[in-house]
Amino acid sequence: MPMRERSSVGLGLALLSAITFATSGTFARPLITGEWSAVAVVIARVGIAALVLAVPAVLALRGRWAVLRRNAGTVVLFGLLGVATAQACFFNAVRYLPVGVALLLEYLGIVLVVGWMWLVHGQRPRLLTVAGSVTALCGLGLVLDLTGAARLDAVGVLWGLGAGVGLAGYFVIAGRIDAGLPSVVMASGGMAVGALVLLLLGGLGALPLAAGTADVTFGGHRVSWLVPIAGLSLIAAVIAYLSGVAGTRLLGARLSSFVGLTEVMFAVLIAWLVLDELPSLIQLAGGVLILGGVALVRADELRGTPSAPSPAEPVLAGDR
Repeated sequence: MPMRERSSVGLGLALLSAITFATSGTFARPLITGEWSAVAVVIARVGIAALVLAVPAVLALRGRWAVLRRNAGTVVLFGLLGVATAQACFFNAVRYLPVGVALLLEYLGIVLVVGWMWLVHGQRPRLLTVAGSVTALCGLGLVLDLTGAARLDAVGVLWGLGAGVGLAGYFVIAGRIDAGLPSVVMASGGMAVGALVLLLLGGLGALPLAAGTADVTFGGHRVSWLVPIAGLSLIAAVIAYLSGVAGTRLLGARLSSFVGLTEVMFAVLIAWLVLDELPSLIQLAGGVLILGGVALVRADELRGTPSAPSPAEPVLAGDR
């Protein structure tokens, strides 16, 4: 497949991942405001998704189990950072901070991706990447519509920064995984590890675990708790993680991390459609800035893409 065509496919997969990831808050809200703890929601989400993907993962590995053994450590690290750390830290940050502030702290992880590729692999960001970074982060701030000057809780800030580290790990690890390891194996294995780690922490009492079977209010209607659970596991996890890993492997860690910024904009739009939360003009303007920032980074990435993938970062080769 030609390089530009692969880049376009990767961009489409990354956007699909952002859109489906953006549904998680809408699906999770009726559960969290009911009988479920945030950690229990995450465990159900990634645990069910891991089971759904287990069969295709096993089929994809037929005759290639050596590839999994060779990448077992990477899959475990992906599950610890990209799944368990990112989600557990974010939901704990929400306990102390407004959701918007927690999201902003988490998405500082994209800056860590650029810094990691610069410091560790010597990929110094060019002017367009810097401009795209600043533009996208400014747009993110507008979309979140952060207002007021309330003092931030230090514990919440630390949790939010931890979520940023997890998000950065998601993009970096997914972008450098062995090309011979199928994306479905990476996604299924990572989510299984994440679910097991969170379940273990919950069982030890380090994280709160609570769940229930009462009906919930979703989209203005009373529905079974299975409806949002199905949405979380199948749409916001199976599709989101699978397309995210595949897209990152095609685009590379840096570019896919910036495309992932659109998740916030999509989350606002989905909440508007399902929960009737109309975005403000400031948020819409922020969405335009995010897309502009992504466009700048993509233009810079394509302009500087070598004819063959470099060993530092497979440009066309990597949920969270």
